[in-house]
Amino acid sequence: MGSPLPATPRGATATQGKARVDRRTKSLAGKLKPGEIAIIDHPDLDALAADALAERSVAAVINAAPYISGKYPNRGPSVLLAAGIPQYQLPADMGLSVFKDGEHVEIDGSGTLVRRDGSRVPLTLWTADMVAREMTRARENLGSELERFARNTLSFLDADKDLLLDPTDVPDIGDLKVMGRHALVVVRGEHYKDDLLLLRAYIQEVRPLVIAVDGGADALISMGIKPDIILGDMDSVTDDALRCGARLIVHAYARRGGEAPGLERVHRLGLKAQTFAVPGTSEDAAMLLAYEHNAELIVAVGTHSNLEDFLDKGRAGMASTFLVRLKVGSRLVDARGVAKLYQPRPSASAFLAVFLCAMFPITILVTKSVLWRNVWGMIRIWWQLHWPYFHH
Repeated sequence: MGSPLPATPRGATATQGKARVDRRTKSLAGKLKPGEIAIIDHPDLDALAADALAERSVAAVINAAPYISGKYPNRGPSVLLAAGIPQYQLPADMGLSVFKDGEHVEIDGSGTLVRRDGSRVPLTLWTADMVAREMTRARENLGSELERFARNTLSFLDADKDLLLDPTDVPDIGDLKVMGRHALVVVRGEHYKDDLLLLRAYIQEVRPLVIAVDGGADALISMGIKPDIILGDMDSVTDDALRCGARLIVHAYARRGGEAPGLERVHRLGLKAQTFAVPGTSEDAAMLLAYEHNAELIVAVGTHSNLEDFLDKGRAGMASTFLVRLKVGSRLVDARGVAKLYQPRPSASAFLAVFLCAMFPITILVTKSVLWRNVWGMIRIWWQLHWPYFHH
């Protein structure tokens, strides 16, 4: 489960910089700058959150919660190790409230956090050996975690079985044509940017309906692809992406009476949006939207597709994602499968290049032949005889 961990020095590396503090790692990643120190409260750090921190090139990560609690083998610490980012843990009795966002801190060579007021906080450095040991212990607990996941799935099925058995009441999407088309659902999941690069030719040629889930819209726009629909809680997508002209659908919580917290932000930007009240995650809602509007094929980018993905996300609600896949499964294809099977059509310029390459040797052979020289000589004589008539 995951690649081998790289060797990491046993001693702490001295570093200093501005501290950025937030209980929500997703929110923190959006404001981090290279060289800053991220202070988080994220038990069982998942791979997606760790990727977001690594992309910001932080100098170090300090966690108020255990990186690996032992519930299941989460992959976040391995991602930070592979990126060469030191990861420390605060003492168990210390939370984030003692830190101020933006304060200058230093981690000395002994692994102690030194604050500007001179106070010193002992930190625990998570080395590769420690991560490997805790991952082994967590794998031993995988059976009980899988059992918990299965119970949660059955509980969700009992509470929301209509989601599977009956058609879902989805929002009207106006003049956007879905029936008979492919739908591309882009979620800000692990390796989603790599998957989008693999699908660039497919997107350009097939022209699927593009549904971005929250922050997936920013990745699409950075590649020059405008999403047709942005669907989600609207908590991890930028204002610029929301203003791109896509149809906005805010995911409302069916179990909270249709509450849609993201709608306030959309209205604050002076934009209009519809709501979609459905159990589960925004990823589930996007799948159901495409399915109920009769998309011929649903291509998933960055979504959760295997046991590691489901457990790594670490949310009870991930059971709904599993069940939604049972409903849409006959039309659902993973992005990497499409990238392997789809063969892009050669462009017109490629055909022209092949034609010119083929004509070049033929032209050389013809011009060097005796027959061609005789024909060319006759053409010249004919032209010389008739030129005076054309001239007058």
